[in-house]
Amino acid sequence: MGLPVADHRVALPVGERQYHIDLGPGELAEYILLPGDPDRTSRIATLLDSIELERRHREFASVTGSYKGLRVSVVSTGIGTDNVEIVVAEALAITQRPTFIRVGSSGGLQPEMALGDLVITTGAVRLETTTSWFVHDGYPAVPDYEAVCALIEAAHRLGHRYHLGITATAPSFFGAQGRPIPQLPIRYPDLAEEMARQRVMNFEMEASALLVLAGLARCRAGA
Repeated sequence: MGLPVADHRVALPVGERQYHIDLGPGELAEYILLPGDPDRTSRIATLLDSIELERRHREFASVTGSYKGLRVSVVSTGIGTDNVEIVVAEALAITQRPTFIRVGSSGGLQPEMALGDLVITTGAVRLETTTSWFVHDGYPAVPDYEAVCALIEAAHRLGHRYHLGITATAPSFFGAQGRPIPQLPIRYPDLAEEMARQRVMNFEMEASALLVLAGLARCRAGA
């Protein structure tokens, strides 16, 4: 049984400390990295030159600091597009059009991909329904062009093997990605093969929500 914490009709408080991420105005940088796992926030933080803020509330672990003279933030979203909606909405309430970059693991679908390769998303299949509460079902989930170019340039400069292509964002890890569950039937056991035939590069659970919501807010985003 859930206890009400507030009137559900109250608008998200702009310019105030946010309930879920527990951050207020000035505590997020203009550039925000979004891993899923809160432990990855800690791992990324070790690469920063300095740290000015560390905060954790629920699955939302945040760090703001400096990297080579650039102020950056790292905020974990947890798993799934519903969590991404919370982080993006609350970040928008306390920043001025930030740049979001989703970083995380995914499942490769193409035979030319190797373990450890990067996928730079050029668009996302919206298998999830979170974004359907914001846009038409046919609305595309696409990254910002400048963000894609920056990710390509960084991969080249750092010598990382990468692939460009379409990502599929699923609403669950098992059934919605065609992974069998011995005790449960799934409706689309051949989904991964179907996505692969359509040249989808990878499965994950967050990108489409970030790309749609950031685009609506006129913010740059990539994954």
